[in-house]
Amino acid sequence: MIILTLCYSVMITLKELAKQLNVSVSTVSKALHDAKDISEGTKKRIKEAAQLYNYRPNKTALALKVNKTNTIGVIIPDILNPFFAQVLHGIEDYATEHNYDTIVCVSHDQLKKEAQSLDLLMQGRVDGFILSLSSESLAQDNFLHIDQIALNKKGLVLFDRTTDQVDCDKVVIDDKRSVYDATRILISKGKTKIAFVSNIEDLNLGQLRKEGYENALRDHGIEVNYSLNLDLTGSSDPHGLIKAFLSMQEIDGVISADNTSSLMFKSILKSERPDTNSEIPLIGFSDEKNSLLSYPRIDYIDQNAMKIGSKAAELLINRLESKDLTSKPITFEMPTEIHLY
Repeated sequence: MIILTLCYSVMITLKELAKQLNVSVSTVSKALHDAKDISEGTKKRIKEAAQLYNYRPNKTALALKVNKTNTIGVIIPDILNPFFAQVLHGIEDYATEHNYDTIVCVSHDQLKKEAQSLDLLMQGRVDGFILSLSSESLAQDNFLHIDQIALNKKGLVLFDRTTDQVDCDKVVIDDKRSVYDATRILISKGKTKIAFVSNIEDLNLGQLRKEGYENALRDHGIEVNYSLNLDLTGSSDPHGLIKAFLSMQEIDGVISADNTSSLMFKSILKSERPDTNSEIPLIGFSDEKNSLLSYPRIDYIDQNAMKIGSKAAELLINRLESKDLTSKPITFEMPTEIHLY
């Protein structure tokens, strides 16, 4: 006996598959969706044929029929930022596990680009959005483009960079408390000349982190020395600013408000003050992988970026599946961890 196996590289339609099996289109559709009124034998035969003939459902047609695409639109400010890359990883892992696809756009921290991305994704009929606001949107206090999400009855979750002016689910950390705790650790080591370096002074979360640093100093009887604040935001020569700062200021510890300034400051500190580098601890926002890029390793505040992404996807998908976009929004505060080496 010769068994001939046919392989089809071209996908066929539901109607063509039904014709091959000599059954109705509805029978094929029900079998592929495990309908209870179709026998197990028929389901098995139809599913095997669907695999043989390389049948794939027409997602566009199905989406138009049920008004649901099982697709999430994600807009982040910067794909090269390790934090956002890890959040995206967490979103995609959770979405895939729950049979959702993701489409990602990058705003490059521009209000216009963010609005264009929203419009583009809206035309692509995504079910909901996960978004971290651009620095321009926050600086200009302009969120009118976000209103179209609610107007089109789409789900929305904001993370990290959020605003009270948009009423939706959010995933955040306690920025002020996390830096307060980090500063307190340096104070407990006898450090009193602690510098604060930031590349995000233009963001609300950057201001909250500075407040946490200043509050910790005051609560421990240390006067805030504003000359120890180094603002790198928007600088075309951050390395030069750090070198100049180190040449003028005596410091015995450093708190960094973001992962970029952490790595830059630690690297230049090692170069400019090799004899005292190991005596000046630095705690910044980072993760295990990026802390390895510096020697000695940076002590860091871990925002649990992947968990933030996973939680944002969970909040959005739960709301989409419940089909209730009007219930009271949830703000979830992700716990942070401080890692010391």
